[in-house]
Amino acid sequence: MGKVNTRRHIGNILLNRGVIDEEQLNIANSILEEEPDSTNRRLGQILYQDLGLDRHHVMKEIASIYAFDEVFEGVQRIEPDVIEEIKENIEQLPQEIIDELVHQKAVPLQKDQNELTIAAADPSDPTLSNIISRLNFKHFEIFYCRYELVEQILTEVYEQKNEFLDLLEEIEYEEPDLQESDEDQIDEEEIDAEINQSMLNSLVEGMLVEAVRQGVSDIHIVPTGAASTDIRFRIDGKLQMWHEQKNVKPEAISAVVKDKTRNVDRFERDASQDGFIQRVVDNHSIRYRVSIMPMVGKQFERKFESIVIRILDDRKVITDLEKLGLQTKAKEDFVKAIEKPSGIVIVTGPTGSGKSTTLVAALYYVIDPAVNVLTVEDPVEYLIEGARQLKLSNHMTFDQAMRGILRHDPDIVLVGEIRDLKTAEIAIKLANTGHLTFSTLHTNDAPSAISRLYKMGVEPFLIANAVNLIMAQRLVRRLCSKCKEEYEPHPETAKGIGFTEEEIQQTTFYRAVGCDECNDIGYKGRAAIMEALYFDKEIRSMILESGSEIDEMGIKEYAMSQGMLSLRGSGRERIKSGITSIEEVMAITIED
Repeated sequence: MGKVNTRRHIGNILLNRGVIDEEQLNIANSILEEEPDSTNRRLGQILYQDLGLDRHHVMKEIASIYAFDEVFEGVQRIEPDVIEEIKENIEQLPQEIIDELVHQKAVPLQKDQNELTIAAADPSDPTLSNIISRLNFKHFEIFYCRYELVEQILTEVYEQKNEFLDLLEEIEYEEPDLQESDEDQIDEEEIDAEINQSMLNSLVEGMLVEAVRQGVSDIHIVPTGAASTDIRFRIDGKLQMWHEQKNVKPEAISAVVKDKTRNVDRFERDASQDGFIQRVVDNHSIRYRVSIMPMVGKQFERKFESIVIRILDDRKVITDLEKLGLQTKAKEDFVKAIEKPSGIVIVTGPTGSGKSTTLVAALYYVIDPAVNVLTVEDPVEYLIEGARQLKLSNHMTFDQAMRGILRHDPDIVLVGEIRDLKTAEIAIKLANTGHLTFSTLHTNDAPSAISRLYKMGVEPFLIANAVNLIMAQRLVRRLCSKCKEEYEPHPETAKGIGFTEEEIQQTTFYRAVGCDECNDIGYKGRAAIMEALYFDKEIRSMILESGSEIDEMGIKEYAMSQGMLSLRGSGRERIKSGITSIEEVMAITIED
């Protein structure tokens, strides 16, 4: 039976069993037909990922169609003694096979000399049988297991080994010779001798792997002394110490990173440099963007460098607007703005506020083979399927690309950032000549973006006619679901971010505690808060009538009277939902 026929057969059975209705089946089939074969997504995945159906309900029914029994049925959490038994049973399986099973969300439960038992979140996946067949077992049996239980087992049993970090534990450090040398007489041979130790190579490679596995956005490598370097990971927007390397010269660690980085000169220590690294981690291609800048240390004659590595993992790209988590009114206005055939949509916020994530999701919403989508970004972070992402270099700068883009017959354009009047004028011209345009600005809130454009030199009538929507955005940390606890905040604290007496009485407040699940931080993951300013006739009129100053407060008050949530208002809704804490919203927003 072919792939399409199998899919239809499974769909019809689910329809007959009442798991889905006819409309849901038709939508799922349409999505599958439009997707390229390379995605390999199956009907079940479409039903719970795109249509929002209960994952367990769908996958349990599909498993029963294929005659897979369920293991741990009705169990909410696997007991520690069972976890220990699973650990003992699989210790001798090859790590390569374990890694592949982990990737498929499958775990070996039991094994003896001739038989292997596997629990899988999707036992119908044919890849599983191919993996298991490479092992020397006469018989194997696959069971269905609820996804949450598989995740628990993976977390507690398979702490994926980082072979580079394992090597570090075997290395003995020697105290280096720290005699001062002249500024221009850095001993390259001495540095070579240090970096030739496998220890430093293992440290850097292990750091790159571990950062991906921990969901890190940036790695910071900072010299802290003559022979000490701190390596910090930015997780959920906050820097955390990962490793303190002592008894090694910072120049040696910098040299190792530079040797692994393309487009940088290892022997240049007085200028900033940018490059990139590529690695395959857990069967996924990862890109690392490397920024190197000279810095001053206590040993003034030493040439220390600060290194920041941004991790670009395409698996984190959100291509579905539904998964952005936009709140109701903001989502309605945002969709309305990007569905227009022309005009500009601007997302504002500081670095690390999720602007690029929002714009990429918006692009995927409007991308279509019938339109020419161009992006001008410096640098390009994520590859966007269906868009032509212009490659900037010494031969074609950002300014040159902006000037040339008008001659390249675009329908939709993404301008990475409105940097100056020249960029703003071209973006506005695109928007006013029938092109849908997306871009970003660095401002505190949505109305101040109007003032920023005006102060750059863009005329009010151009702003009023060109802009569809400006959305200010921030990311707040999510409270850890395992350890957050209810409490009653001081009423004045709650009122300080805009809660009324009535809201305080009706809201269950939570605060961060800390547990093993969240590394004793109390937070895990992030959620967006947003202020979406939609340009209706009244807003446009207010901008056209403004004299020498844009009335930011008047625009904001009118928009809020029409249902717009300020950043603090959006944050209050996240607090009411139990997603974040008062402290987090206070720290990330300013007064309305």
